[in-house]
Amino acid sequence: MRELKILHIDTGRVWRGGQAQLLALARALRERGHIQTIAAPAGTPLAMRARSEGFPVVAPRMRDVRRCAAEGGVQIVHSHSARGQNLAWAATVGMEVIRVASRLVAFEPRHPRVHKWKYAFTCEGVIAASEAVASVLRKCGVPDERIEVIEAGVDIPGELPHRERARFGLADEHFVLGHAGAFTREKGQDVLLKAFLLLLGKAPEARLLLAGAGPLAEAPDIQGLIQASGGRAVWLGEMEDMGAFYAALDLYVMPSRSEGWGLAALEAMAYGIPVAASRVGGLERIVEEGLTGWHVPPDDPPALAEAILDARSDRARLRRMGALARARAERFSSARAAERTEAFYVRLMRRKHSMIDVKT
Repeated sequence: MRELKILHIDTGRVWRGGQAQLLALARALRERGHIQTIAAPAGTPLAMRARSEGFPVVAPRMRDVRRCAAEGGVQIVHSHSARGQNLAWAATVGMEVIRVASRLVAFEPRHPRVHKWKYAFTCEGVIAASEAVASVLRKCGVPDERIEVIEAGVDIPGELPHRERARFGLADEHFVLGHAGAFTREKGQDVLLKAFLLLLGKAPEARLLLAGAGPLAEAPDIQGLIQASGGRAVWLGEMEDMGAFYAALDLYVMPSRSEGWGLAALEAMAYGIPVAASRVGGLERIVEEGLTGWHVPPDDPPALAEAILDARSDRARLRRMGALARARAERFSSARAAERTEAFYVRLMRRKHSMIDVKT
């Protein structure tokens, strides 16, 4: 496989699943011998982490993107956010590059016709994070031949980190739940907190760690639910050391109302943690009911509470499920996602070149 020159674009200013996916993909593509630059806002977690890992970083401005693409001989411009896709198209109009867009969310767009135009005419191909995401694209009229389902992968830790619960104020006898993600309505942190309050009467040793930031993190209803737990639910804010976070848990909870894929659940599984998840989007594929975790209806605190109590009821079974969860996560590695992404890039390049040959 010959070397490709790739420019990734992301305009997000916080660290979420999309930024984690981009950086994991870039690492794996670098292992496959490709040259990459990342366009991300200065001072953002993505820009700082990318630079610390040796990736060139440029500002996501039209003149910088166009200069980078032209002077760097870029062949692939891969946008990882909606605004990034707009920028990729506007900055490279008239250039002989392949534009690829990643679509991560599975909720219905407010303007399907705009959605169709955006994904059918401003890029050569769309990477859908799951079949649920691809289904939404098709409903909007995006041609099926432009869509490729590539499930995002995670880096599998070679060795599991040592459990250090004391740093979180926890003891070995506690039954520890965890959740990490952007605090938005779609992620359902309120559902988890309501379920947690429901189960405390039967599981007084339960504890809940919440990591992440977002528009609802400090909302009165979220903070009120946390306070109602009497100190047994703790909001940690954004975490740098996610390995230590996962190592402290007995069960990871993904209470999403909508989910394109569910990378955080997969990351927890890579650390050997079973998952209780809503039956939505990619989570139905990631989590195997009864083997690596539990499925519950979305937006249903009583059902989620029952699933958590079932997990708590048999610790030996929970450990066996954790081992199966880690093995399951290995099937969705970053290396595999990069291999499929590379193949999609090459297929799009060949398709475009064949079309040029036909026209000439």
